Formats: sequence, structure tokens, C-alpha cells
Amino acid sequence: MGIIGWIILGLVAGAIAKILLPGRDPGGLIGTTLIGVAGAFLGGWLSARFFDRPVQKEFFDLTTWGAAIGGSLVLLIGYRLLFGNSRD
Repeated sequence: MGIIGWIILGLVAGAIAKILLPGRDPGGLIGTTLIGVAGAFLGGWLSARFFDRPVQKEFFDLTTWGAAIGGSLVLLIGYRLLFGNSRD
């Protein structure tokens, strides 16, 4: 899967993470989207490095999607802890 595939996967994973973790984010839609893309990369790297589950070449692999959504959730939670809810 190429870089464009990871970006698309990250956009969708960020949206799913936002649905699973509702609320206002300090970065808004663009910040959440960027966190989703970074989370997809982080989740894929963590999956390959520590869980011995290398990312598959297929776009519709369940493990790849789970790693991307998990990475997005981790980054979204960390972002909220660091920057708080400044949009009240």
C-alpha cells in the first residue's frame, strides 16, 4: 500500500476515531484529520515493530484498519490531554 493509500486510510481512521471519541477538539476538523493520518502511520509502525504484525499490502485488511484506528485514538487522546478543550 502506497503513501496515498495510507493518507486515505488515515483520513477515514481519524473520522472513525472522532466518532468513537466524540467531543470538541482544540484543532477542529483539520487537526483531527491530521491526527488521523499520523495515527495511521503510528499504528502501522507499532503493529509491525512491537506486535509482529506487519502491515499487509491490501487496503482492506482488518489488522491494518485496526492499527490505524487504534493509533488515531491514541494520538487523539494524547492531543486532548496536552492541549485541552480550548474551544469552550
